Order: sequence, then structure tokens, then C-alpha cells
Amino acid sequence: MIACNTASTLVIDALREVFPGHPFVGTVPAIKPAAERTRSGLVSVLATPGTVKRQYTRDLIRDWGSRCHVRLVGSTMLATLAEIYMRDGFVDEEAVRAEIMPCFIEQDGRRTDIVVLACTHYPFLVNRMRKTAPWPVDWLDPAEAIARRALSLLASEALVPDDPAATEPDIAVFTSGKVENAQRRLMHGFGLSVDDSGF
Repeated sequence: MIACNTASTLVIDALREVFPGHPFVGTVPAIKPAAERTRSGLVSVLATPGTVKRQYTRDLIRDWGSRCHVRLVGSTMLATLAEIYMRDGFVDEEAVRAEIMPCFIEQDGRRTDIVVLACTHYPFLVNRMRKTAPWPVDWLDPAEAIARRALSLLASEALVPDDPAATEPDIAVFTSGKVENAQRRLMHGFGLSVDDSGF
């Protein structure tokens, strides 16, 4: 699994070509499900500038989003703001608002109704985004679909138990050995146990 949109858009095709017998799950902008769900036909993809400028991203729009208007929004600060939030437990909401505002467009009486979160950092800020958005939208986080895809590949290789109840709880591992209270609360909010024993 390539747990980064920018890295996935850069290397996933090459990895699949070089290692044809190995399955790779990429984290790429969820343009297909956004195009299928939109009612207004106005979708924004909120990503890092690296993901926005990749041809891979434009190919996804060509292949899956041709029936709607897809706006690419490259945020220069949102990943940093997410890291601040993960570390400190708070963030400047006006800074979040400034970063997400280009996602919201009105056209011929229609409004953006889906914003694709195309950076693995962004879901950590989704509550701040909801709070500061000018109107409600579906914030599309592809993490669950990506996890299901990885799990299906593992199951096909018999690498996961048949009984999901027999599996261990989901754990966030911090190799630093030190987890701040804000980080611990954030991980618990995502349903994760925290392992801060280090390595």
C-alpha cells in the first residue's frame, strides 16, 4: 500500500510494471466515486500541489469525471495545519477556511457538493473543514475503500483470518516512544489503540 496520494500518482504505474506479480494499492484521488455521487455536477479535489500537477490525476478526471466539472485545488498549508492539529489538538480555523475556500464554487444556480480529500493528512481536519465551510458538502475520504481493497487482496492470498472477530484491535504505533495527550485523544477518536513503546 502506498499511503500517500502524491507518491501514488508518481510511482504506482511504474511499480505495477516492474513488479507485475505483486498487487499494489494506491492512495489516489477518489474522483470516480465523487463523479458517481455528485448531484450538482460540481466536484472539487483538495490535494497537495504535487498531486494536483500530476498527469495521473488529470487522467483520473478524464477517465472518470468527464460528466462533471472537477476543480483541482492545491493547498500549500493544509497538510502542515493537520500536523499542527495532530500535535497540539487545536488549529487556526481561519487558516483552514482560507485553504478550503477555493473548493467552493457556484455555477448556474448549482454549488459544489463533494470535496475529495486527496491527502492522507486532510481527514484529521475534516471537522474543522465542516465547521468553516460556507455550505455543507460531502467530504469524501477514500480511506475506508482503500482499506477494504487492501483487505480483499490479503484475503485472496489467505493472509487474514476467516473470522474478523478473531483479529487484533487496530493500533496506532508511535516509534518515538512519546505520545502527547492530544495525539492520543485523536487516535482514540479514530478508534485506534495507541502503542507508544517505540522500537
